[in-house]
Amino acid sequence: MDEHGSEEEPGEVQNESYRGQGRVLLLTMCAAGIGGTFQYGYNLTIINAPTMHIQKFVNETWLERSGQQLDSQVITLIWSIIVSVYPLGGFLGALLAGPMAIRLGRKKSLLVNNLFVILSAILCGFSRSAKSFEMIVLGRILAGLNSGVSMNVQPMYLAESAPKKLRGTVAMSSAVFTALGLVLGQVIGLSEILGGEDCWPFLLASNAIPAILQLFVLPWLPESPRYLLIDLKDKDSCICALQRLRGHSDISIEMEEILAEQAATSGQRPKSLCELIREPTLRRQLLTIVVLSCAMQLCGNDSMYFYASSIFQEAGIPLEKIQYVVIGTGSCELITSITCTVFIDRVGRRALVMGGYSLMSVWAVVFMVALSQQGVVSWMPYLSMVCIFAYILSFGIGPAGVTGIMPGEIFDQMARPAAYMICGSLIWIMLFVIGLAFPFILQGLGHFCFIPFLVACVSTSLYVGLFLPETKGKSLLEITEEFTKHSVKRKNVANGWNGPQEIKSTML
Repeated sequence: MDEHGSEEEPGEVQNESYRGQGRVLLLTMCAAGIGGTFQYGYNLTIINAPTMHIQKFVNETWLERSGQQLDSQVITLIWSIIVSVYPLGGFLGALLAGPMAIRLGRKKSLLVNNLFVILSAILCGFSRSAKSFEMIVLGRILAGLNSGVSMNVQPMYLAESAPKKLRGTVAMSSAVFTALGLVLGQVIGLSEILGGEDCWPFLLASNAIPAILQLFVLPWLPESPRYLLIDLKDKDSCICALQRLRGHSDISIEMEEILAEQAATSGQRPKSLCELIREPTLRRQLLTIVVLSCAMQLCGNDSMYFYASSIFQEAGIPLEKIQYVVIGTGSCELITSITCTVFIDRVGRRALVMGGYSLMSVWAVVFMVALSQQGVVSWMPYLSMVCIFAYILSFGIGPAGVTGIMPGEIFDQMARPAAYMICGSLIWIMLFVIGLAFPFILQGLGHFCFIPFLVACVSTSLYVGLFLPETKGKSLLEITEEFTKHSVKRKNVANGWNGPQEIKSTML
């Protein structure tokens, strides 16, 4: 009842509850994202704009040191090292993310992680005045290390902090911030802003700004409730964190679920990488994240950016305007990531991943046909341009975001950090492999270079359709039961016995 003695409508109470819940959740998503996966996308694109300027700096630096100019092939080799050490740092960061998340907690890991990128900004920012291109190499390794940690810890932190009904939406914000970083990196890298010859050190050092923002905001927000209760056994802090995250909502049901998960993992300690790989009961879950993580890079989405400039040029877009049109490709991924955030808890994870890879398969075929006919049919460059945007849009529909949240949904608290280590490591390894192999694929297959990517998209779509249960609106125990039932059913069918009728899991 209110102060006048009249009863409040249930809908008004519920709306006020959602508003209270939404404020802290939204702030948590933004604070974690701006210094988290945003850095991955941002550091991936800011290195593209100053390519020629950095190569010139390398040559001039060597000339001052030795009195001799470098051969063009040596300059290209040094530039390749500068670019390739970023995924190397990301791989090391992915391996570091699990132990950090266990020992420091999810929130503190994100905060400590900012030290890597601040050091990176200092090294890259002062590299020209110090006349040392080696500082750029070391800075890029540290930037990759930061991205490797944040890409694993941030989805883990948000998935453990979100209510069950909004778990997909909250965790998908990681993909939104990645795409936002990609676009903002492209914009800041324009020659009119920081992409010019005089400003490139400031461009490479600008990644310190998101880190500083996170250091100011994130300390005031709650730690993961599941980490507090299951890992630290601190029930009071867990309740306090839940109350802050949920506002006026009733947390009793959620507390029961977390307590049930705690009971299921009672007496266990967090699994190491080797222990997770050897655990027979988690083989199907492990295979699932291996397939999805590898497919993230093997689908060829990043290779589409390779074709973008040449396709746009053949379509008649002026050379000086192409850098602005390329921004549109990153904007496509941002738009679809935001759209996927809205629909993921309505449509479900399985449908989005299947739909995304299926559409990518179709567009890969159309793109190869358009490339092969580009010199014959006058309007084929325009079709190729459409394919580039459509392929990136299809990737953003589901694969871009759902892949990152799956380890948080199908593994329990004890296995989750190690699962994210495997997921993140594979993504970075495949990024390096594709970057190394694609020029040879292009040389060998020519216009049909997307055939390997087509095979990867079709295979992943079939695997998800056949073996991945839907996780939308389900607790971890329900999801684990789905995996177990599916494995038992397949074993029974293999033995010639269909078993009793399966009871459908309750959809919450």
